[in-house]
Amino acid sequence: MILYIIIFRKRDFMDYIFSNRVSGLKPSAIREIFKYAADPTVVSLSAGNPAPDAFPAKALEEISARLMRENPTLALQYSITEGYTPLRESLKDYMATKGIGKEGDDLIVTSGAQQVMDLLTKSLVNEGDEVVCEAPSFIGSLNTFRSYGAKLLGVPMDADGMNMEALEETLRTHDKIRFIYTIPTFQNPSGITMSLEKRHRLYELAKEYKVLILEDNPYGELRYKGEDLPTVKSFDTEGLVVYAGSFSKVISPGMRVGWCVAPAPIIQKMTVCKQGSDVHTNIWSQVLCHEFMTKYDFEGHLRFLRELYSKKAEYTLKLLRENLSDKVKFTDIDGGLFIWCTLPEDVDMPAFCLDAVKNKVCVVPGTAFLTDENEVSHDFRINFSTPTDEQLKKGIEILGELTKKL
Repeated sequence: MILYIIIFRKRDFMDYIFSNRVSGLKPSAIREIFKYAADPTVVSLSAGNPAPDAFPAKALEEISARLMRENPTLALQYSITEGYTPLRESLKDYMATKGIGKEGDDLIVTSGAQQVMDLLTKSLVNEGDEVVCEAPSFIGSLNTFRSYGAKLLGVPMDADGMNMEALEETLRTHDKIRFIYTIPTFQNPSGITMSLEKRHRLYELAKEYKVLILEDNPYGELRYKGEDLPTVKSFDTEGLVVYAGSFSKVISPGMRVGWCVAPAPIIQKMTVCKQGSDVHTNIWSQVLCHEFMTKYDFEGHLRFLRELYSKKAEYTLKLLRENLSDKVKFTDIDGGLFIWCTLPEDVDMPAFCLDAVKNKVCVVPGTAFLTDENEVSHDFRINFSTPTDEQLKKGIEILGELTKKL
């Protein structure tokens, strides 16, 4: 017993030295807020999870039972790094219907779209290189870029996407840019969709300055209103665009299946990097995704999701209009899972978010999405896909009362 206490105390004072690559990284603010959201009395408007009733659980149960009954070795044995071949072929066909995948492109299946960010950055970025990002942008990707020593160059957002004048100035004045990261459709966290004109301009600037584009499109299938816009990758005739897709928001995030379409030399290098990371994406999940795509009504499922989220989005926007102070501005959205709210500039946003937590409602502070962690944000993000209608009503009414005290 005495020896145990001595060892415990020695470990208490151990000085752990971390690599330069991770020593400056901070925990995701979203993941930290999840700790508060775990309290059942707290209304969480902070997650980015699909609605619980969005999962095709019965179909996945059927597929999984049949797989384990008829071909368990396929699900339980090692597979190839590039991905389950039938799924890769189905994804190539599916992407082709959207104009994605030109001659010279290839496709790799990844452990969620997040791994696309990781493998591409590992393949292209040296410490001190630069990555251009929308400001604000998705914290998971930003932290991935930071973990490889990249310097983030933020470009402000307009109502119709990245400010192209600011982007051009950034490209003109920096010479170590490895790629431009964009979520052009229903952006996380802002909900903004880049206009068609700006999509073309983005590609022309990338071509002019010989810089790659990383197009992240996890929400593109979740459009409730308006016309679909072509992806930036669909313009790609020069091998400049790397496209990240995901089943997380349309089948299941827990299955961790995403994919990347990119020029073959980039896919080859990402494959080597993946072999040193996780060998291959969960093969069981890949088979389930392939079977659901090809043997069930995948398009019907997407229509169901659009209808489900359309109702939840409209209800949330109605609640915001009825409850929030006129001093608070928020984005109107045509798809996706997020609404971006902006407080007056004289309001302390972190204090507001903390006050919200104390009053049993969680939102994500805008500082979590900044490319420059020293900047000030007056914004917060609301997610409407996960809470029930009752929770949405309760949470937004609490937020409304807090905003009226501003």
